[in-house]
Amino acid sequence: MRKDKFKEYLCILWREAERAWKEYNMLLIPGAEVTNNHKWYHILALDVKGYIDPTLSVEEIVKRIHDQQAIAVACHPDLKKGEDKNLSWYLWKNHEKYRNLFDAWEVANRDDLYNVIGLKKLNYIANSDFHESRHLYSWKSLIESEKNTEAVKSAIRENKNIAIYLFRKQ
Repeated sequence: MRKDKFKEYLCILWREAERAWKEYNMLLIPGAEVTNNHKWYHILALDVKGYIDPTLSVEEIVKRIHDQQAIAVACHPDLKKGEDKNLSWYLWKNHEKYRNLFDAWEVANRDDLYNVIGLKKLNYIANSDFHESRHLYSWKSLIESEKNTEAVKSAIRENKNIAIYLFRKQ
């Protein structure tokens, strides 16, 4: 997403968050995936409030996410079978260097489960990486906390009361 469109994007998300709360009592936390197409990594920023340049270093992107009191998640860090080794592999290749930089690592995405995240005892969440309606049926995080943004962010940072499950269409 271009910088000049980001504020408009957030306004739409905030408006939908307000509607979701009023109509469904559902908490929606605006976020964006910061994608670096040079080193091929994706970083999810939850509760982001401003644009972050994807060409910055991993450390600088995470710093800018944290400066906004947002959550930084290392997205789909491990390789899938048959996947191009350049795609999304940079973070996992450097996971020891970055292990404590991120608030959480993505342990599941759509149909993929990255058990290496659990084996390395990293903080985790599951994510649908929602791009199409069919992605609704995917891995989800169930976070036991008060129903407000700060409580959810705290639970993610502390890796506390988080369960993952695969939501399938009946």
